[in-house]
Amino acid sequence: MVEILAWVVGGVLFGVSGIHLYWASGGRWGGQAAIPSIDSKPLFRPTKAATLFVAAAMAAAGWFVLELGEALETGVFTDWPLTMGGWLLTVVFLLRAVGDFTWLGFFKRRKGTVFARWDTRLYSPLCLFLGVSLLYLTLQ
Repeated sequence: MVEILAWVVGGVLFGVSGIHLYWASGGRWGGQAAIPSIDSKPLFRPTKAATLFVAAAMAAAGWFVLELGEALETGVFTDWPLTMGGWLLTVVFLLRAVGDFTWLGFFKRRKGTVFARWDTRLYSPLCLFLGVSLLYLTLQ
């Protein structure tokens, strides 16, 4: 069970990394749904470097989760970093699911935008799933 969950969570993180690589290489599909906006104007415009950083971070997190769940035994991460990193990722994803109480998360006040709809239907539930899954993997 633990190994399967690690593969699922790792696969999701690698998928998110791939989407960011697509955007960094000039892809536009899904871009409007990925950034909070006011009156169809995005709150910010991520740079190519920032998007590549997120892609790399998600890929590293995916690899990390595979080691945390013992789906891979490469030994890149030792016991202490696995435990601390597991807790860190758990907190990051659970906080993202809760949100900032304005633009994102389950408790956002700004609704009615493309991003807000996708955040309610997919992004926040996915972050909750990842956070709870990471908590389980960390406690194993």
